[in-house]
Amino acid sequence: MTTNKIYFASDFHFGIPDHDTSLVREKRFIDWLETVSADASAIFIMGDIFDFWFEYKTVVPKGYVRLLGTLAKITDSGIPVHVFKGNHDIWAFDYLKKEIGIHLHRKAEIFEFDGKKFYLAHGDGLGPGDKGYKFLKYVFEAKINQFLFRWLHPDIGIHMGLFFSKRSRMANDLKNKGTTDKHDVNGEMLYQYAMKKAKDFPNVDFFIFGHRHIVLHEKITGKAQLIILGDWISIFSYAIFENGQMKTKYWK
Repeated sequence: MTTNKIYFASDFHFGIPDHDTSLVREKRFIDWLETVSADASAIFIMGDIFDFWFEYKTVVPKGYVRLLGTLAKITDSGIPVHVFKGNHDIWAFDYLKKEIGIHLHRKAEIFEFDGKKFYLAHGDGLGPGDKGYKFLKYVFEAKINQFLFRWLHPDIGIHMGLFFSKRSRMANDLKNKGTTDKHDVNGEMLYQYAMKKAKDFPNVDFFIFGHRHIVLHEKITGKAQLIILGDWISIFSYAIFENGQMKTKYWK
């Protein structure tokens, strides 16, 4: 069996809007993982697996047992799984790496497969504007703030995190706005960001992001293409690299 396909998916926000609804989506994603792992040479999860995640020294949020077990089974089989931390799971540290065998990334990175170069990032805080979030991102990533939050009892800290994440723009708005409709690419911040980075990295073939909850596949400049992956809240989209080509697909 040929195993030269590379899969990309993003923005699951498991945990919202409630346990039962989230579990339905989680099982749907597990079905996808089990299917694509039959011919995958690598799987990239491009951020926001959870709507809120914080790792204490000895405690992680309960739940997601089916998902984590499936990911462990895939990595145990020898298929690398890469996870880019998003703005909702920014406080993932080393648990997923140690227990599940996942390769965890926070910043943008460049990979090469079959002679093609991939510029990969979740997409939060990139491009022009969004200064309010960029400030919050700085606050959330500060070591002192992570240290102080860890001193909260997990029942309090995790409850607070879930409370605010469920009332965030992602949780309440984008779950109803994820779309495959045509967008004004010139006004899309990740399009502008990719256009700029394409000048700095002219050898990159594909710029791949999540975060925006839209599906976009556009040629940007020269040979470079921009792919924004959509989400698994309402779109259930993903991308596949095979035989030198990128395609966007939907999991029904």
